Amino acid sequence: MPQVQSRHGPSVLEKTDIAHLPRFARRHYGRYVAAVAVLAALAMIVSSFANAQIEWEVVRQYLTTEAILHGVLNTIVMAVLAMLVGVLLGVLFAVMRMSKNPVTRGVAFLYAWIFRGTPQLLQLFLWFNLALIFPYFVLPGLIEARTVDLMTPFVAALLGLGICQGAYTSEVVRGGLLSVDQGQTEAAQAIGMTRTQTLRRIVLPQAMRVILPPIGNEFISMVKLTSLASAIQYQEVLHSAQNIYYANNRVMELLFVATFWYLIVVTILSIGQSLVERRFSRGHRPASSTKPSMIRRLVSRGGQA
Repeated sequence: MPQVQSRHGPSVLEKTDIAHLPRFARRHYGRYVAAVAVLAALAMIVSSFANAQIEWEVVRQYLTTEAILHGVLNTIVMAVLAMLVGVLLGVLFAVMRMSKNPVTRGVAFLYAWIFRGTPQLLQLFLWFNLALIFPYFVLPGLIEARTVDLMTPFVAALLGLGICQGAYTSEVVRGGLLSVDQGQTEAAQAIGMTRTQTLRRIVLPQAMRVILPPIGNEFISMVKLTSLASAIQYQEVLHSAQNIYYANNRVMELLFVATFWYLIVVTILSIGQSLVERRFSRGHRPASSTKPSMIRRLVSRGGQA
């Protein structure tokens, strides 16, 4: 053990040798109590479900019925398409928000303010009832039809979920773009690259490492948000389960069926998200990943590599 010199005489470390003293692990009694309490609560929950009047055979029976599987497929399709619309709008309005044009910035800010400031269920109802304001949809020379015929539950849900998602995604993308050092942009402009080329080839690839984790979380949330579309009669998995339990009165059983499929879809997407994040984080090692053994070697050498 190194000797510590002091102006006031020998230090405590010089007077006392504690290497021969026995060592005991500290007992964390609070952790034991918390663990017992959590296990007891879980046991009570499991016991409550086991003793409840739930026909688990009905749950198993309806897991793979055609109506439920069709609802699961519609849920996945709506989540993918709405997220695609949201990402495209998010990138567009994020770039507009960072523009030097005050009109463009103002429009992007107004878009995010409106669609982030109103509930998504309200937006779904507004799109679904758009025919009350615009009875006809007309594009001269291309299409002329009644809005009520065009604004189906699928279209209303896609617009309501996708456009609202774009408002949130725009802020995520803007944060990712701002995380890229300004010197990267200046260097690209110095070699003659245009603003669009710089954004596409330099800024966006580096920003993806920051953008992907929250976008993945938003995608998982979108799968669950599709359940809001049941309010406008879109045939997703929750709406399919509701139609069945309205007929047979097996409410909890059908809700468990919907819960099972939501968990399956979300689990698959979570695994895919982790793989994509790992792909884009290659070559980046945070400072916290430095091996402790390397730190100890540096300290033992007096800080010299």
